Amino acid sequence: MKPFSFVHMADIHLGYEQYGLSVRREDFARAFSEAVDKTLELKPDFMIIAGDLFHQARPSNKTLEEAIQDFRRLKEAGIPILAVDGSHDGAPNVITGTILHPLDSAGLIYYLPRYEGACWENDSCYVYGIPNFRTRQRIEQRLPRFYEENEPRPRGDKFSIFVFHMALDIPEIMSDMPPEFADASPEIIPDDFDYYAGGHIHMPWQLPFKGSILVYSGSTETVSYEEAEIDKGFYHVEVNGKGDFEIERVRLEGSRRFKVLERDFTGYSPKRITEEAVELVKENDEPGAIIIPVIKGILPAEASRNEIDLRRIREAAEQALLVRPIISMREESLPPEIVKSIFQDSLKNLRTKALEYFNEFFSERYRGEKAKRIAQLAVDLVQHLVKGNDENVRRLLEGIFDED
Repeated sequence: MKPFSFVHMADIHLGYEQYGLSVRREDFARAFSEAVDKTLELKPDFMIIAGDLFHQARPSNKTLEEAIQDFRRLKEAGIPILAVDGSHDGAPNVITGTILHPLDSAGLIYYLPRYEGACWENDSCYVYGIPNFRTRQRIEQRLPRFYEENEPRPRGDKFSIFVFHMALDIPEIMSDMPPEFADASPEIIPDDFDYYAGGHIHMPWQLPFKGSILVYSGSTETVSYEEAEIDKGFYHVEVNGKGDFEIERVRLEGSRRFKVLERDFTGYSPKRITEEAVELVKENDEPGAIIIPVIKGILPAEASRNEIDLRRIREAAEQALLVRPIISMREESLPPEIVKSIFQDSLKNLRTKALEYFNEFFSERYRGEKAKRIAQLAVDLVQHLVKGNDENVRRLLEGIFDED
């Protein structure tokens, strides 16, 4: 087997206008261009993109134009792009399809699931790729059928790569994620491949898997503020003539700077929270950065999240690209005895107002004490009806007739 090398990247999300900002779309395009620059320097035999090349199945013309320019640079250098679709750029329906189809038809990428056997190979390597089915239920229903129609055939005499875009239910990976994030059991992935090239997990991972290695390349830009501290980049893999390989992390340097500022404001009034958050933003102001103040804690019982002045916090920075406050504060509920007390006070006020109304009403029809007595009787009847005390209602009514 002839030695060769390849790059493995995923979750590029071209076209993503994060926070509604066109400059963020440009950031994602710039990150991919930097990845292409570094790929051209490495001169691999091919590039693998394990899903979510685009943020949408139908990207804008501007996004397409920029992507095509980078695809052409790779094509002219003789570096084919072997791709599968992801949860964002996969076909939402049969009619819409995925943008990867026309790009494949134009010879700019090689969309693996579209070809007979869902594979690409040369003298040294066999690459097999599956489409993204979006949900766990669809994966479990449709992927076995896809395997039947496109049987995975890892070669014993070639280095075999399996390309996919989904979160496998592996404890090490899922430990900090909600259970529903897992797309599939590892058992649904076939054995005997030398390298499992994954996408969808935005953190880089390398784990022993099925006697070989499972690799998630991570993303090339910050898709969510929770990923701010994760390094952005891809992997360069060199394989020798015996099938042994070395993996090198290639970091991207041009990613947008995120500053996530978490603070616990438990017990603070909304006014004080606003003042301190404004100062926090001012202290961390930085040219071109995206500042995320994460305001956490429990508000006092009498306070509401709506009283926090988000506009003042957003406008506190002078140099940052954007200030995006995240309010994770919980409103403290009142103790049951206080709620009961308030409710009882409200009932007392209601009874007083009702008695005043009935006194005025019956005074126009009856004289003196009789009007007051009937008014009190009306209030008592309403009170017992609200409480569902049918026996007391009956007793009061019987008393009226007995008097008559």
